[in-house]
Amino acid sequence: MSEEEVAELLAMYRISLEQLPKIYHDDPAVQAIGGDVGDVIRIIRDSRTAGRAEAYRLVVKRPKK
Repeated sequence: MSEEEVAELLAMYRISLEQLPKIYHDDPAVQAIGGDVGDVIRIIRDSRTAGRAEAYRLVVKRPKK
């Protein structure tokens, strides 16, 4: 998502970036789209009940063990 789209999303829900659900940078889906740490990605799924469901995730680095 562009910086402008992210700003609109955060304003619409009145949340901060850190309040978004997280997804790790090494997740295969993030790698497939070329996502980097700090990016916000939009996930769109078909839903039987809602028709179309959108979700958002903040890409974060996986903590070292």
